Amino acid sequence: MGDISIELLALADRALWVTALVAAPVLLAALGVGLLVGIIQAATSVNEQTLTFVPKLATIALVLVLFGAGMMGLVSDFARDIFDLIAGIKG
Repeated sequence: MGDISIELLALADRALWVTALVAAPVLLAALGVGLLVGIIQAATSVNEQTLTFVPKLATIALVLVLFGAGMMGLVSDFARDIFDLIAGIKG
């Protein structure tokens, strides 16, 4: 029973790392663009809330185009490992 629980904890740890690695490029790009647009808005006293939406959307789309294949590769490798682990469980 202890061996299975260690494997499950390792799997949960890897799931968190895969989630962080997949989400990080999108979140960091949106954060950077939001910060840049916020600085520009503060410098020019333009307080339009919808002004940040289009640059963030365009940046997120660009990040997904550039890094989407790698992100999906991480997710598919993780899913394949989960299915292999399920197949290896003996009842």
